[in-house]
Amino acid sequence: MRLLTRRSWMSLSAAAFPAMALPRAVQPQPIRRPIVTNGRRYLHYDVFTQTPLTGNQLAVFTDPSGLTAAQMQAMTRETKFSECTFVQPAERAGTDVRLRIFGPANEMQFAGHPVIGSAFALADDGVIAAGRKDFTFGLGIGPTLVELEWQGDRLQFAWMTQQKPVFGPTFAAPAPLAAALGLDSSALAPGLLPQEVSCGSPFMFVPLVSRAAVDQAVVDTRAVAAAFEAAKLTRRGLFIFSTEPGADGATCYSRMMGANEDPATGSASGPLGCYLVKHGLVAAGQAGAMVSAQGVKMGRPSRIHIRLDVVAGDITRVRVGGTSVLVGEGQLRSS
Repeated sequence: MRLLTRRSWMSLSAAAFPAMALPRAVQPQPIRRPIVTNGRRYLHYDVFTQTPLTGNQLAVFTDPSGLTAAQMQAMTRETKFSECTFVQPAERAGTDVRLRIFGPANEMQFAGHPVIGSAFALADDGVIAAGRKDFTFGLGIGPTLVELEWQGDRLQFAWMTQQKPVFGPTFAAPAPLAAALGLDSSALAPGLLPQEVSCGSPFMFVPLVSRAAVDQAVVDTRAVAAAFEAAKLTRRGLFIFSTEPGADGATCYSRMMGANEDPATGSASGPLGCYLVKHGLVAAGQAGAMVSAQGVKMGRPSRIHIRLDVVAGDITRVRVGGTSVLVGEGQLRSS
């Protein structure tokens, strides 16, 4: 029998089995890089936080000219954020821009974190000149003043003025409401009743005994609806909180409960401060320096500052403030 040498075996293999031939050097293939055409520029902020990937998400579209309401609504749904804003030219005297706010299901006349986040976007974009003291947004509810604090040429903090509080009805028998939150009635703060308060948007505020009770709450939306119906009250968003002290130094520890939990609710924070002062949970002398720690349970901690002016027991001015951090930017097609 003839033995094959290594060289003869390689020659035979290459001839008989072409697929086994030694590979040639792989040539790099050109990479196609897609480009978004007809896209609308947006800036992505995390609001009521200084730490990226915490706080409440917001996309600010800086040039929505020509977009219809239906397109803005669809673009908001595409982002999966709770709100998006679209900055348009001012429509009335005394305002600097018209700000339209959209949630996934509808346009909103007023919301908190979209106003604060949009102020930072316009400052970062140079629309708001460095050092300017205030800026007025035209919202669905009317002109809304934002006061600005700077560190050099960078916006450091923004205070949004909200409407004076309107105190609505209370839950005279709140046990069913506690049950709808998966809590025993003993979790409700003694001597206090849930109450509706509005500073532009109404919410039902539910005081609880502890931070642990706030974290334990699990909302049953059908049971909540039934509790409001039984009490003959208009259904509102449930804002639960506790004034139990914690290591974070916050005045209260809070959650906005609903089908989708919100990590930071600026429109509810002004009314929250009003509830705290009206019911003696915060003294009038401390009404100018309150902080709500929200979003902790869901892993997106936020710090929302609340400042009330109180004169002879009356709340004469409501402000909600915070900071924002830019975490991304891009373009999104509308069609």
